[in-house]
Amino acid sequence: MAIFNLKKPEIECKLVYYGPGRCGKTTNLEYIFKTFKKQVSGEMVSINTEGDRTLFFDFLPIGLGQIKGCDVKVQLYTVPGQVKYKSTRKLVLKGADGIIFVADSLEVRREKNMLSLKDLHQNLKDYGLSIFKIPLILQYNKRDLGEQGIPIMPVEQMERELNSQLKAPSFTASALSGDGVGKTLVEGLKLTLKHLQKELQWAS
Repeated sequence: MAIFNLKKPEIECKLVYYGPGRCGKTTNLEYIFKTFKKQVSGEMVSINTEGDRTLFFDFLPIGLGQIKGCDVKVQLYTVPGQVKYKSTRKLVLKGADGIIFVADSLEVRREKNMLSLKDLHQNLKDYGLSIFKIPLILQYNKRDLGEQGIPIMPVEQMERELNSQLKAPSFTASALSGDGVGKTLVEGLKLTLKHLQKELQWAS
């Protein structure tokens, strides 16, 4: 849930990158941190777990306007994707105002994408939230691997298997090169802020 700081004045909200292990969540955040340095306040904090990481930093979305005369600060988080970190994932998800689900385009990751989306659905439900109502963006990452002859799933298949019911905005991306990373983030921020304005009945 967004935090309203009257002293600054500032609204702080939380955007979480979710998805299976090694799908590119960390790469997304590292690219954002490096490329949008001017919009980052403070350092990137990394909590290392065995073979996976939780990252977060504060992001100031310039150009998206204010809410009721307040500046907006967004905390960007990743969750560890591996199955064994279920409790950490759930904890990081707590208080999320928006979610970017990073799906792995590799054919061999098909089942892991679906299990991770199911996991997200359940964790939100446990917090009394609906995956259909929370601001959600899907990113189909690693599209560049197809050019290297590595088997990847067609976008149409990923849309059908992951997004036919959700009908969320979706973007193709290559987090390594940064292709589609900014578009995904901007759309995620816009949806989240729009949702907050509606939820809290704040005028922009």
